Amino acid sequence: MQERSQPLMLKNPRRWYALYTTPRSEKQVHQRLQLAGIEVFLPIHSAPRKWSDRIKYVETPLFSSYIFVRTTELQLRSLLKVNGVVRIVFHAGAPAVIRDREINAIRDFLEKAREKELMYEIGQELLIACGPLKDISGKIKKINKTQLILHLEQLGCTVAVKIDQVVKKRIPVID
Repeated sequence: MQERSQPLMLKNPRRWYALYTTPRSEKQVHQRLQLAGIEVFLPIHSAPRKWSDRIKYVETPLFSSYIFVRTTELQLRSLLKVNGVVRIVFHAGAPAVIRDREINAIRDFLEKAREKELMYEIGQELLIACGPLKDISGKIKKINKTQLILHLEQLGCTVAVKIDQVVKKRIPVID
């Protein structure tokens, strides 16, 4: 009996597939699939959203309306019954198989992006990391999409600096 089940597993290995979901329902579909016992991956990143008075970082799917599942091709079709799943993503007439290394590359990318993720607040003190004002600190006066307006107390002026040109100022620890 074990001999019959072994070839069946080789014919239907668990692989990563992409599902297309209804718009803005990726998180709900993720939860439903997890409750059904399916291995699922929803790449989430933190993206800035600007309101009239503030910028807030909101967790959003990296790929809008897409979710990844690791399952057999036989079980894949039954996932269409899950509320919010619209269709299976196909390539060349068959369900598109996503390689493990591609899923791992997405995970690595998100991890590296999280390490560099910076949240800024008005009044926070930053250090300019490059350019002619390198190593000068300033307090945030305004936050734009790509730049910060800093007040440089040492120079008595206000400057606009690109977000990728500043680092959070480290406060020295006194023992």
